[in-house]
Amino acid sequence: MLGLLYCAHAALPHLVRAAEDGPRQVADMVNISSVAGRVARNGSGVYNLTKHGVGAFSESLRQELAKRYVRVSLVEPGATATELAEHNRPEVLEGLRGQFGQRMQAEDIADAIAYIVTRPRHVAVNEMLIRPTEQER
Repeated sequence: MLGLLYCAHAALPHLVRAAEDGPRQVADMVNISSVAGRVARNGSGVYNLTKHGVGAFSESLRQELAKRYVRVSLVEPGATATELAEHNRPEVLEGLRGQFGQRMQAEDIADAIAYIVTRPRHVAVNEMLIRPTEQER
């Protein structure tokens, strides 16, 4: 959460200026959360806490900056091939094994972000939940 707050604090003056003076007259902040920001699971309390927090912060900031044409978007990926799994306890890993089918790749998330930031000035994608096709939860 602190990383998100520090980055937002540093970026906001530049984003506001870009929306006022830039050629597109709009600027974008895209925050990355997780499907865990919508659904709490046993054994994932701290992770759920941070991801719910990213969502709440993003929505509040979106409301605050909407009239200034700084669009704040939230991307909530499901199962994605990252090193995150390596940081879980063995019992959590066992519970996740085989649950999601084919995981998404970083390029899949990058494609979603590219879509968000290329919308016309009058269109804001506020949230995007993106999961692998086979992921049930």
